[in-house]
Amino acid sequence: MSIATGFVGLGAMGRGMCRNLYRGGLLRSVWNRTAERAREFAAEFPVDVAGDPAALASACDVVVTCVSADEDVLEIVAALQPGLQPGTLVVDCSTVSADTARTAATLLARHGVQFLDAPVSGGIEGARNGTLAIMVGGPEQAFEQARPVLAAMGSTVTWFGPCGAGQAAKAVNQIMCAGIIQAVAEAMAFAKAEGLPLDALIETLGKGAGSSWYFVHRAPNMVRGEYPPGFRVRLHEKDLRICQHMAARHGVKLPVVETTLRQYGQLVEQGHGDEDISTIFRLKDALFAVQDASGKDTRRS
Repeated sequence: MSIATGFVGLGAMGRGMCRNLYRGGLLRSVWNRTAERAREFAAEFPVDVAGDPAALASACDVVVTCVSADEDVLEIVAALQPGLQPGTLVVDCSTVSADTARTAATLLARHGVQFLDAPVSGGIEGARNGTLAIMVGGPEQAFEQARPVLAAMGSTVTWFGPCGAGQAAKAVNQIMCAGIIQAVAEAMAFAKAEGLPLDALIETLGKGAGSSWYFVHRAPNMVRGEYPPGFRVRLHEKDLRICQHMAARHGVKLPVVETTLRQYGQLVEQGHGDEDISTIFRLKDALFAVQDASGKDTRRS
């Protein structure tokens, strides 16, 4: 029997996730704060556009949410509650703190509703292709109940433990992303300064030992000098603040996190906060730039 699924949050990631739920015969209803996005989606895929989150919840067995920040998750949880029935399952694919996930679970438990924190990784490409990695925390029975829904959106779906464990796993991922994008940007700035053919370099090193998803998919942004928002600087900055606070509980400051946060601060000040995080190349490239007497940028030889 098909699981009637509702989806809240039709942003860059949510639209692709929704399409795959529809293709899997699971999607019944959508809602988005900006209503036009929901109407545009429904024009392409014939599903119900709910009038509000509570109306969506009342029509669905599973509600999937994918929003930007901790306060958004708690706001949506509160808005869903009037329409939730005991036995409904809420699956949050946002990236927020483990504490927020546990708070949401506690609020919903009062209504007989189970909650899974299920943040995702894989970029807009993974959302579009249904190949996301999904990290899940919450009751194992609820995870099994949600598995068909999660499998429609991701190719790697893993239960990590009780509520909050999914967000802890995602924090690990975000720290790794910070280090990888730093290394890729520095390497590409060095390659540019050395006068190497950058497209050929990406093609070759993309098959080498130092390759990564970010190198293959985001180094081309650095070559073009264009940074369309796949994963915005502001959002990764928010995620790294979560990692920073989690590390502080252990009495630790993580150098990669601290350095990246400082550099993201610079990028936001320069007006690049809504660009993809590969825009950090701007800062690395500037390390090799000098000004001649006329004020024109040149390159160190």
